[in-house]
Amino acid sequence: MVDMAIASVNPATGELLRIFEPLSESQIEAKIQIAASTFPKFRKLPFADRAKMMSKAADILEAEKDALGALMTIEMGKTLASAVAEAAKCATACRYYAENAERFLADEVVVTSASRSYVHYQPLGVILVVMPWNFPFWQVFRFIAPGLMAGNVGLLKHASNVPQCALKIEEILLRAGFPDGAFQTLLIGAGQVDRVLTDPRIAAATLTGSEGAGIQVGLSAAKNIKKVVLELGGSDPFIVMPSANLDDAVSTAVKARIVNNGQSCIAAKRFIVAEQIADEFERKFVSGMEALKVGDPMQPETELGPLASADAVATLQADVQKTVAAGARVLTGGKPVDRPGSFYAPTVLTNIPKESPAYREELFGPVASVFRVKNIDEAIRIANDSRFGLGASAWTNDPVERERFANEIDAGMVFINQMVASDPRIPFGGVKASGHGRELGVLGIREFMNAKTIWIK
Repeated sequence: MVDMAIASVNPATGELLRIFEPLSESQIEAKIQIAASTFPKFRKLPFADRAKMMSKAADILEAEKDALGALMTIEMGKTLASAVAEAAKCATACRYYAENAERFLADEVVVTSASRSYVHYQPLGVILVVMPWNFPFWQVFRFIAPGLMAGNVGLLKHASNVPQCALKIEEILLRAGFPDGAFQTLLIGAGQVDRVLTDPRIAAATLTGSEGAGIQVGLSAAKNIKKVVLELGGSDPFIVMPSANLDDAVSTAVKARIVNNGQSCIAAKRFIVAEQIADEFERKFVSGMEALKVGDPMQPETELGPLASADAVATLQADVQKTVAAGARVLTGGKPVDRPGSFYAPTVLTNIPKESPAYREELFGPVASVFRVKNIDEAIRIANDSRFGLGASAWTNDPVERERFANEIDAGMVFINQMVASDPRIPFGGVKASGHGRELGVLGIREFMNAKTIWIK
């Protein structure tokens, strides 16, 4: 493979598809200036005008979802069915905010001693949008739909292995009628992010990515006193109690672990199961993982495609080997698949030692860690025994247990009897090392707004 900062490689075959030259300093400067000059005009557009553009973007996403899905699959390896669904989900978010943004950002009257007092929401300006490769369209539209409807403008620094997706998103918005500077793609490497973020014309930043990337962007934002939203990693627990419908729990557990080929921050990673049902759960879970059809993500029968790169396979294999060396047992898988491309076998580990990577780290790939617990107290203790706190799924038909899981699990999202998922209508985000701030829902659209207090005597 050619050693270039920005390259598109098919992870199912290892084929180099395209190489892109990073933007020069003068090109970066020009794009920042266009964004800065567009914002004062764009923010003044009526909500109805922005909604018309956003609805048109939704129309394009829906009409071209098959081609857009194929682009995602070729560039980062997710199954074609999931990629097509991702494009359609982006359209849903666009429509949701086109229909609700004005209501979410309406003035809020506050009763005080003033003759009139209220909170007035105003956009902040140019937002730097730093996004990962695993959901190359959805992650970006999670900013675009609320952010642009609110009147902000965006500069996208996408992951360097999905440049074609990044350019296609900008193209879609231009075709939908958004002005040139409303949303632009910056084809730059990670080393140029700080230069953009520290520019005084950049008002704030949002990042979805690794813990290390979040720390770097957070430090830079803090030094320059800029707002930042961070959605980082997760080591999500999936808890199964004796009262649960075990067959439903097992079938969902398999889906929750391999979503996006196992490369999702909210994919279930640590499976915490009550001892009374652990043998049956393990047997059925292993069977379900072994039955998965691994192969070409462009084929409709494929359920598990490749990881995003050869480096991702090497990292995952190293974590598995360290965990096994520490004393864990492999129930199935545990190694790369012997075929061209970046494939890793569906894997289930048990007897996970505390000092091993699989106990607390985020293993990014189709590797599941199974823990046995005596009671709900131990289940909650292990669920919370992680520096991450993004999502959690708990399976029980006991009302008391449901209440305890909802209240006592340290996470930004707790789903009962369902796998964790993102939805435009509800806030998305975590606590602890999983980041801070929220995307989506009414909270998401208000993150990059000035909640201005107005007091009239």
